[in-house]
Order: sequence, then structure tokens, then C-alpha cells
Amino acid sequence: MLSANLFHSRKNSWPPEEYINRNTLHLLDFDSAAAPEQAWRRKLNSHASILKEFSVTFTEAIKMFRLGLRLWHYTQEEASHGRKAPINPFTRESCKPSASQGVPLGGMGSGSISRGFRGEFSHFQILPGICETSPVMANQFSIFISRDGGNKKYASVLAPGQHEGLGKSGDLGISSWGWNLTGQHSTYHALFPRAWTIYDGEPDPELKVSCRQISPFIPHNYKESSLPTAVFVYTLVNTGKERAQVSLLLTWANSIGGISHLSGDHVNEPFIGEDGVSGVLLHHKTAKDNPPVTYAIAACETQNVSVSILPCFGLTEGSSITAKDLWGKMTEDGHLENLNKGPTMPSSPGETHCAAVSASTWVEPHGKCTVAFAVAWSSPKVKFCKGKSYNRRYTKYYGSSERAAKDLVHDALTNYKLWEEEIEKWQNPILKDDKLPEWYKFTLFNELYFLVAGGTVWIDSRIPATDSVGIKSIIMDDKDADTEARVVHRSGALSQLAADNGSSKSVDEVNLGTVENGEASSLFTFNNGAMDPVNGSDDVGRFLYLEGVEYIMWCTYDVHFYASFALLELFPKIELSIQREFAKAVLCEDGRKVRFLAEGNWGIRKVRGAIPHDLGTHDPWHEMNAYNIHDTSRWKDLNPKFVLQVYRDFVATGDLSFGAEVWPAVLAAMEYMEQFDRDNDCLIENDGFPDQTYDTWTVHGIGAYCGSLWLAALQAAAAMAIQLGDTSFAEKYKDKFIKAKAVFEEKLWNGSYFNYDSGSSSNSKSIQADQLAGQWYTASSGLPDLFDSFKIQSALQKIFDFNVMKVRGKYGVE
Repeated sequence: MLSANLFHSRKNSWPPEEYINRNTLHLLDFDSAAAPEQAWRRKLNSHASILKEFSVTFTEAIKMFRLGLRLWHYTQEEASHGRKAPINPFTRESCKPSASQGVPLGGMGSGSISRGFRGEFSHFQILPGICETSPVMANQFSIFISRDGGNKKYASVLAPGQHEGLGKSGDLGISSWGWNLTGQHSTYHALFPRAWTIYDGEPDPELKVSCRQISPFIPHNYKESSLPTAVFVYTLVNTGKERAQVSLLLTWANSIGGISHLSGDHVNEPFIGEDGVSGVLLHHKTAKDNPPVTYAIAACETQNVSVSILPCFGLTEGSSITAKDLWGKMTEDGHLENLNKGPTMPSSPGETHCAAVSASTWVEPHGKCTVAFAVAWSSPKVKFCKGKSYNRRYTKYYGSSERAAKDLVHDALTNYKLWEEEIEKWQNPILKDDKLPEWYKFTLFNELYFLVAGGTVWIDSRIPATDSVGIKSIIMDDKDADTEARVVHRSGALSQLAADNGSSKSVDEVNLGTVENGEASSLFTFNNGAMDPVNGSDDVGRFLYLEGVEYIMWCTYDVHFYASFALLELFPKIELSIQREFAKAVLCEDGRKVRFLAEGNWGIRKVRGAIPHDLGTHDPWHEMNAYNIHDTSRWKDLNPKFVLQVYRDFVATGDLSFGAEVWPAVLAAMEYMEQFDRDNDCLIENDGFPDQTYDTWTVHGIGAYCGSLWLAALQAAAAMAIQLGDTSFAEKYKDKFIKAKAVFEEKLWNGSYFNYDSGSSSNSKSIQADQLAGQWYTASSGLPDLFDSFKIQSALQKIFDFNVMKVRGKYGVE
């Protein structure tokens, strides 16, 4: 049996009392101010280390030289057109992975900003496909405390001051501020989508401060979860014998990261809203004709909290009010007196406009007080490099004006308690499950960061007809025509089946077109409400996320195979919409020529019947397969992964109309794979090149990874056919599965695990960690196991012994 120690090790990992004084925890134990029992924790004086990156050997470098040369030429060609290559290992941009990040701000698909555990705002992903990783150091929270009639004062930025260039005397910029926090008694606690920073007597030994960061990531809520905003709730506890005047200050630069603050023509504007919410709008004019962005920073005035604002201050000499002036004013009396009125003049190139919002209160001896701030960013249009623009999802509720940022911060400050109630309802059953180890609980939530900070884009509606030049349509020969006639016929039957089962949705015929010389003569469309939902409660728009900030490809499908469980569980309508996109793509062909960089050969961008590797980079949905290292139409894993995901989603949601809609694509995907069964044994073979997601690993003959995926896909297709009433195809796939399984076990099972492949190379008997990928999806979908329990347990034990325990302590494995 597989050892249980892996799952239950470190049962009581990182308890909060190891980081925070017990008395402080007790004092903050109200209004969600205390750090949670389960969280990822760091002291603020910790130093984030750059994570270890792999390097290639000299031999590997020689083998990859030609690929590298072609890739370099390709990146240069893209740059000459003003575009970033989707994969560019030659970039000088700073995107090295580190352990310094924390819970990101905002909901999904409207741009994101990350906040590191030390308090810095960084990784600005406001524009699609662009990640400005460096922190904007003017974006800070600071605290000013006065006791004993002003005879005892504390002032500090609420972030450790060990940043290069800070603390220079005589500077008029942020170096003149009080970077006095050591971080020794301050801790960060992450439990996505919230985070807590506890200042346990820093900078005032008699003041306990909790900053709670809240973003509107709420499962099954397709409105609030799209909002680009976050709230910071400060809870102040005075343990001293004197009243304390406490002022909190939020400063923000008119910047979307990088050097964008220096480009000029940026305007700041104060506002006073309803319900005591007031702050500053920072209107940012972006470069390269990208859509503009407007920030709003605000605080909420209450009976006990007064708010003052400074619409503009600068960082250099010549500014009417400098950062040094601002700090002096706050240190002196703790408020700003609204020193400027009305919108500012546009900034000049090289000049930085910043804004500030202050919230002040008195905290009685042994008393408590709460102060709330909010940040929002409104960039209603998202524009891709090749010119197409779309409205973001949140504009469905807030309109398409950048000034919606004002309404966003207002609603955030008035609704955040409701958000927290919903978040706790979602998380508590897992957090309170004693059967689960603590490290698993908080990791399960924190790994969802990618749905916010993964470069996600969520648009309001489908592509307008006038904007569609389309993923190109199908080129049909006689064989294709026969298949298509069968698909259309079966679609009609399945539509009736869906209707008979109470569904109001139907599957209409597919309109076919052709591609001539790379241009579409007519469009490929699915004219039905379910494949193209534009109205009603099922309209969730369209959703994209990047493979990574260094791999700029939208919805990479082999990655989605692993990541999609989160969407299915939390936002199933988005998951189904993504699968519909790929179902459409299966039946399409784009004849434009593409050079594949691994071998230098040419092919077409998208082959009918093949799942695309991704939805594109610079023109998503219209120009798929941005990945061009290999010809992915010859990959053996993508089509089975499509069938497995579709079946899993079909079973999990019970959406019969969805199954009917995508069934023609399932048929086409399965039939496409038959060409890779070279010897008619019902099992596909790999072709001796990296023809699957592990795109530097060559596979010869039958492979454990692709083979197990194919077995699972045969079983899933048969099960789906039965449920949709397609008995002839069900029998066909069941027969294939029985024959293919026997061949797979005969060729690969060695008594304790499945060999890597059936070839004779030195790697053929390697222990691949993913050899049971097909079994994983089979079990997840409620289908019978692919293999007997002995083989499954034996293979898992071998993987655990060699691929986990033998590398323990390396590559972050503990």
C-alpha cells in the first residue's frame, strides 16, 4: 500500500502561535482580524530567495542549438512587428520565480496586482500578456501614532526598509519617509483570497495592528468574482494606558508598473462619494494605444474615522508638494486637509504623479477600532496585439467608463463583509475537516492564485459578428463530407434527446466554410444558444488564462488538463464555456502556413480533428496554436485529454445539453486519433519525437502516458455515447478499449510499474510519474478502473519511492 505519511506529515505545520504572541491572537480575535489557524506564514523580516532554476548540460545545449537558433530568429521577427513571442528564453525581463509573492488583489479576468508578504505591490498584469514584476515602491501603507499630547510619536512605512536606495537623507522622494519597520515582530498569513499582516507592537509597542486583505473571489458568483478591486481592513488594538491618535496612509503612484509612471499625460482627480467613501481617481494614459486605466484609492469615513486626501504629490524637486512634504505633514498632525482641489494638470514626461488617502481615528486605552481602505482599477476594454478589443466582464455590471473605479471602491467598502461571509462558507468545511492535514488545507486554497494572477482575461460577451475573422473553417474532402454528414445527423438526434430530458437547449447544424490562401471565405459558427450563450443566466462571457507569465499562450490545453479541476469545482459555467471553445476548434482548420521550430519543417496552423494546443496569443479565438515548437496536430495526448475533460465535466455538471453540443467534436477527435494506430491493435503509438506535453521527451512505440490517456478516452467515449443514446459508437469504443488494454499491459507492465515506452532506448524502462494519468481521470469521472488494484497500487508505490522520496529535499520537495 502507498504510504500514508506523505499526506499526513507535518500535521500541525506553521501554527499561528509560533509566529504571533498568544495574547495578541486573543486581542485580535474578533471581526476576522486574527490570523487563521491554517495559513502560509512568513515573518516580514524574512528574505525571499530566488528559486532554483534548471540548467541544460553542454550535450543538451548542442542538441538544442538548431532549435535555439530558429527560436532566436522567430523572436526577433515578432519583435520587428511590435509583438512578444509566446516563448522567449532570450528575454532580459525580470520574471525570475521567487518566494516573495503573496495573495494577489482583485477578482478574475480584469487585470491583477500582486502584493508580496513584505508589503510591496508588484507583478502588475493590467494589460493582457504583460507582467511588470518590479514593485512600485511609492505604493505603500504607512502608520502615524501620537500619544501623550504629541510627546510620544511613531511613524513608519508598514513594510521593512531593506530596499536598495531607500532611507537617503535629503531626498525629496520616498527615501525621505520613515522606513523604520524591522519586521521582526510582524507576520504575514496567506489563505487565498484573503491575507493578514499582523504588526505585533511595531512600530508602537502598545498598539497591535491587523491588516486584512480581501478580494472578491467567490465561487459560483459570476458577478463579484469579476471585479477589479480589493479591500484592506485595519484593526487597531490599544494595549496602552493612554489614548492613541492613529492615522493610516495609503499612497499610490499613477503607474501600471515598470516605467509607465514616467510616460506623461496622467491626471489625478479627488472625489467624494456616497456612504462616507472618498478618495482619488488616478487616470493613466497607456502607451502603444492600449486602453486607458483608472485607479481609485479610497477610505471609508465613519463616526470614529475621518478621511482626508491629497490628490497629487511628486517624487522630485519641482513638484508643488513632494513626498517629503507629505511625510512631514502626516508626522506633524496625522491628516492631509485636502491640500489640492479638482483634477490636476496632466503630468509631463519624466514626472511622477502620486496620490494619498489618510484615515485617522482615536483609539481609547484597551480599546479597538477598525479602518477600511479600498483599491480598484478600471480598464474596461482589453485589447490584444493584433487589434481586437473586447469589454471586460465587470463592464456588464459597471459600464464601460474608466470612472467605474469610483463605484467599484464604494461597493467594495460597503460589501466586503458579505464577501467574507461567502468566502468562509466555502472554506470552513475544508478548514475544519480533521481528516485533512493542515498543509493540504491552505495549499488547496492558495494554489488558486492562478485564476487571478495567471494573466486571466474575462470578457463580457462572445465575439461580435463584425469582429470575427474567425478561427478558420473546415476544408472538406469526400471523407470529411461523409463524417460531417454523420455528425450533423447525430447532432439532430442528440438535440431531440436533450429536449426529451427537459433541456431547452438544442444543437444546430454546423455552418462550414473554407480557407483559401490563409483567408476565410466564410465563417465557422455554431448558431445555437448553448454553444454560444449570449443571454440569460448561462452567459458567462469568455475566459482566458496564460500558461505562465513566461509562456504567453492562452488556455494551453495540456495545462488545462491539470488546472481545470479548480474551475469545474468553483466556476463550472466558465469551465464549460472553455470546453465549448475547444469543441468548436476541433471541427475547424486554419490553412495558414507555420514553421515548426524544433525541426524547421512547415505545416498548417490548425488541422481539422486535432485539438489546438492553445487558443492563441495575439489574437485569441481567431488565431490558435501560438505554440510552434512542434506540430501539435501530431501530438498523441491532446485529443484524449479533450475527451476525458468533456466527459468529466458532463458527468460532474449533469448538463445533458452540454454533452449533446460537444458530442460531434468528441466523435471527430476520436476518429482523428485512429491514424496513430499503426498496427491496428486498437492502441495508438508515439512517433519517436516529443509528441506530447513533455515536449523534450521522445517516446517510441507505445507510451505509458499517452497510452493510458487513450485507454481512458476510449472508456469515457463509450460511456458518454451510452448516456447520449449513441449505441453503435458505444459498442465500437468498448471493443477497442478491451483490445487496447490487453496490448498496453502486455507491452508495458513489468511486474511493478508500467515502462515509459515499448522502445529499446535507455529511457524505455524509466519510471514516469504520470504513467497513470488516464487512471486518474477515470477515477475522477466515476468510471471503472483501467487496471486491477494491484497494478495501480504497485505503480503508485514505485512512483512514490523513486519520484518523491528519492528526491526529498531537492527541488522544494519535503
